[in-house]
Amino acid sequence: VQLQASGGGLVQTGDSLRLSCAASGRTLSVRTWGWFRQPPGKEREFVGALWWAGGRDEYTESAKGRFAISRDNAKNTVYLQLNSLKSEDTAVYYCAASTVGVFTTIPERFRYWGRGTQVTVSS
Repeated sequence: VQLQASGGGLVQTGDSLRLSCAASGRTLSVRTWGWFRQPPGKEREFVGALWWAGGRDEYTESAKGRFAISRDNAKNTVYLQLNSLKSEDTAVYYCAASTVGVFTTIPERFRYWGRGTQVTVSS
């Protein structure tokens, strides 16, 4: 599975962005789609995840109510909608795919990773 994230940029506090993750290859084998981020000088952290069949998603506490993951099967693309952005959301955002047979948010269970896309929120 190959993943390509895009859509990052420089925005102001309170703005919105939609990140896209274009997937190709054996996408039918993916069970959990995930988004992670790495803030400057910090470790990579979980943002949100979506079960491939729908019906379940999960977000880190700081993302709840502001971020949303969705998927367009026809386009083989997964999205991360970022609303009400804060300066602490500044990070490189990565999309990832897991073929493990259960829903997961654990980075080590995501076998496929795309290159990151930079999101910078200016206050």
